[in-house]
Amino acid sequence: MEYDFLIVGAGLFGSVFAHQAKKAGKKCLVIDKREHLGGNIYCENVDGVNVHKYGAHIFHTNDKEIWDFVNSFAEFNRYTNSPIASHEGTLYNLPFNMNTFYQLWGTRTPQEAQKIINEQVAQYGFQQPKNLEEQALSLVGKDIYEKLIKGYTEKQWGCPATQLPAFIIKRLPLRFTFDNNYFNDKYQGIPIGGYNKITQGLLEGIETKTGVDYFKNKETLDSKAQHIVFTGKIDEYFNFQYGKLSYRSLEFKHQTLPMENYQGNAVVNYTSSEVPFTRIIEHKHFEFGSQKSTVITREYPLQGSTSNEPYYPINNQDNNNLYVKYKQLAQATPNVIFGGRLAEYKYYDMHQVIGSALSKSKKVLSSL
Repeated sequence: MEYDFLIVGAGLFGSVFAHQAKKAGKKCLVIDKREHLGGNIYCENVDGVNVHKYGAHIFHTNDKEIWDFVNSFAEFNRYTNSPIASHEGTLYNLPFNMNTFYQLWGTRTPQEAQKIINEQVAQYGFQQPKNLEEQALSLVGKDIYEKLIKGYTEKQWGCPATQLPAFIIKRLPLRFTFDNNYFNDKYQGIPIGGYNKITQGLLEGIETKTGVDYFKNKETLDSKAQHIVFTGKIDEYFNFQYGKLSYRSLEFKHQTLPMENYQGNAVVNYTSSEVPFTRIIEHKHFEFGSQKSTVITREYPLQGSTSNEPYYPINNQDNNNLYVKYKQLAQATPNVIFGGRLAEYKYYDMHQVIGSALSKSKKVLSSL
C-alpha cells in the first residue's frame, strides 16, 4: 500500500489528523470533493478581503494547548465577536447585556433590567414549557423573545417556534454588565491573513488532491492505504442503509460593493421574520481592513433536509436514534476512523474539532 492513511475530507478534522500523523512519521493522502482545501473554514481573497466562503468563523477557546496549537500556524489578531441585531429598523447589541436592556427599556442599572425581566417571566412564562416559544418566554420574557429570538429562530429552523422542542434552548445567557463580547472564552481572534494559513500549515508536506469524489472511486482509493480517516456524512459511508440523517443548511450570497464600509460591523443579525436572510457578514471587519471596496454575505437558511449541503445536524430524537445505528456500524468497521461534525453527527466549534482530532489521532497513532 502507498499510504498509511487516506484522509477523506480536507477540513479541520482531517487536516489536524494528517498533521499529527505526518509528525509521527506516517505517510498520508488527503482528498476532498471540493476544488479547494480547508473545508468550511476556507477563505477566498476578493479585492484583498479574506471572504469566509461558508459563513463566519471566529476562533475562540479556553484551552491554552489548543490556542497555542493554532498560533503555531498563524498569528491571530484581537478580533472580538460583538454582533448587532436589527429588528424592524432598530439596532440592539448582542449577546443580551446591559446595552441591550438600555436599548429595549432605557434601564440604567442591573436591578432595573432584572425587575422588568422577572415581571415579564412571571406574566408570560410557563412552569413546564412544552415548546421553544414557551421555554424562551420562561427564560427571558416577552420583549427579548419577540424582538430578538422568535423571528431569527423560526427562519433558522423553517417552522414556528411553537413547533420546535423546548430543549433546543436550555438556557439564554443574560449579562447584567455592559459587555458586548459574545464569547466568554479566554482566547479569541481571527488568523491574520485568513484561515487558509492554518490549513496550509497543517497540510505542509502532505500529499493532497482536490475535486476527488471518494464514493465514485472508493474501492481504488481504499486500496491505497492501510487506514481510512472519514470525515464525511456517516450515513453516506454506509450507503444510507438505515435511512438518511437530516441537516440544517445555508445558502450564501456574496456581493462586492464599491464602498469602504457597508454596515460598520462584521456580523449583523436580522431578527424580523419578514427579512428572508438571517444575517449579513461584512468580512473586512474580521481583520480590520481598510480596502477601498467591501464584500458582504447574506446568509439564507435552507429547510432542514437530507439533500442540501450539510452544516448543522438536526439532533432531534429520531435523528439521534438513527445515528446510534450508524455509530454501531462504524465501531464494527475495522481500519476506518470516523471524525468531525458529519461523521459524528454532532455540532462542533472549531476548537472542539481540533481537540477531537488531536485526541483521536493520539489514540490511533499510539496503537500502531
